[in-house]
Amino acid sequence: MSESTHRSGFVNIVGNPNVGKSTLMNALVGERLSIVTSKAQTTRHRIMGIVNGDDYQIVYCDTPGILKPKYGLQESMMDFVDGAIGDADVILYVTDTVEKPDKNEEYITRLAAASCPVVLVINKIDKSDQQQVTQLAAWWKERLPKAEIFAASALEGFNVDNIFSRIKELLPVSPPWYDKDVFTDRSLRFFASEIIREKILENYDKEIPYCTEVVIEEFKESEERYDIRAVINVMRPSQKGIIIGKGGAALKKTASAARVDMEHFFQKKVFLSTFVKVEENWRDDRSMLRRFGYIQD
Repeated sequence: MSESTHRSGFVNIVGNPNVGKSTLMNALVGERLSIVTSKAQTTRHRIMGIVNGDDYQIVYCDTPGILKPKYGLQESMMDFVDGAIGDADVILYVTDTVEKPDKNEEYITRLAAASCPVVLVINKIDKSDQQQVTQLAAWWKERLPKAEIFAASALEGFNVDNIFSRIKELLPVSPPWYDKDVFTDRSLRFFASEIIREKILENYDKEIPYCTEVVIEEFKESEERYDIRAVINVMRPSQKGIIIGKGGAALKKTASAARVDMEHFFQKKVFLSTFVKVEENWRDDRSMLRRFGYIQD
């Protein structure tokens, strides 16, 4: 392999909430890097997953679902999306067979004007039939005539290999951007916080998961295990009580499930300590958003 034939580039994954972007990202990367739950707005950051071969390097970037921001945190999340559309070598736009296709029309207009290749994936075809998929494909081809359209089920792995192969062909000729032994730009500390946040999304209802932010205050590695101290920040004292639960049962359940997933992900024993703290209105506090990594000046 020579530099004149090596392909490398950034494939940025965008789309509306709950269409399966993170599931597709994990399937393409072959690692469980992004949170996957049945709830919308699970991804808050721009998360990279890097796939390497002898003659290619694909840098996938998962992004938050497109929405109309209601507070500072969501504004920062949409900044990640806007940046992803602007600096991609290939845009991977994910829709599905459930959502209204013309949702967030302004982003469809931006995709139509994109100078880089656009691969459009109609996901969740396992929840539909051939006639609906054909009609959706025709609708999208009319709106995005330059896009290449794939029908897929990321959850079932259907057509993921073909999407991967086409993306590899669309990459520009370039040397690798990262060392070939790197598979993400994120630290183990980041993934520890995301695993806890995933369990909060799974175990609590209504607004509670969207009012929490997990901060890893201590992350120590020894030969036998990781010692992790995590703080779950909430916005109101009443939310702190809900997170902890009667006699601490709810927090214990969440922490136990997170520890099991961490041990699987890190391939090492984990001792996890969790605490809950009230940080009022953190979602609109720029200093807090900067501390949590949502604003980078």
